[in-house]
Amino acid sequence: MSRDTKTDTADEYQVVVIGGGAAGLSAAVTLGRALRSVLVIDAGEPRNAPAAGVHGFLSRDGIDPRELLDMGREEARGYGVDFIAGVAVAARSTAGAEEGAELSFDVELADGRTVKARRILVTTGLTDVLPDIDGIRERWGRDVLHCPYCHGWEVRNKAIGILGSVPMALHQTMLFRQWSPNITLFLNDVVEPTDAEWEQLAARSISVVEGKVESLAIQDDALRGVVLASGTVIPVEAVVTATRLEARSAVLESLGVPVVEHPMGVGHHVEVNPMGGATAVPGVWAAGNVADLMGQVMASAASGVMAGAAINAHLVAEETRLAVDVARLSSLAR
Repeated sequence: MSRDTKTDTADEYQVVVIGGGAAGLSAAVTLGRALRSVLVIDAGEPRNAPAAGVHGFLSRDGIDPRELLDMGREEARGYGVDFIAGVAVAARSTAGAEEGAELSFDVELADGRTVKARRILVTTGLTDVLPDIDGIRERWGRDVLHCPYCHGWEVRNKAIGILGSVPMALHQTMLFRQWSPNITLFLNDVVEPTDAEWEQLAARSISVVEGKVESLAIQDDALRGVVLASGTVIPVEAVVTATRLEARSAVLESLGVPVVEHPMGVGHHVEVNPMGGATAVPGVWAAGNVADLMGQVMASAASGVMAGAAINAHLVAEETRLAVDVARLSSLAR
């Protein structure tokens, strides 16, 4: 294979991808197929690790999340992509200040290593900030859920409790009613339905429980119910909760990329160009959940492909400009 390989040293790459999830691996494969030298830095902490399977991913429905990533890494290695197991903590531009200077960056790892890149793609995903209720974290991704399209089929027709942790709980309640006729909304001293919403809840035969939620009842490694502050236990087989979605943005912030509140008020994300994922900082791209808080795995993979293609095009444009400059100088020297 002909490849414009790592430049002068073993730690210098054309593209460094920070994050080895669906978005990062898809970008790495795209760039590897474009004959680019690529390094993926991966901390090995995928957001969906607690889940039993990935859903909504065509031809891979139900696959174990880590198996999907293993397959992706194998594909990427087949195109010459390198990997480092580690945590990228910061990055900085090393390009000169003069007009037309080539873009370049240093990426710093937690263990002190530094790698160089001409372009950076950040696909570090997000963190789910869970409600502070006993049992939620332990059951997260198992029988404590958040997305009906990710998990609705698996809990269809079961007794499902919707935890009122944010106003969005009413939206989740109506959605999960599609998967089960046995839905209970726990207001949790947070949600206050309007008259119109009370009418909708009644019309859909959705039970409503008032009072603060204290904890989850767990027995024999299974969720058995929701425990109220009064001590009352309401039997359920699954609990749905909204989370605060916070982009893992430390590297982006170190580069000066702004992190902003999502328009829906569900967390913080990075704003990018929708046609490829370019950030406000030249030479830096972002893809996957760090930019799209709501994106499922397939959407994240697609954004990685688009970002990989955009980065390659950006490099081609720079290389073409430099080639033209060299040709002009050569012509003048004759």
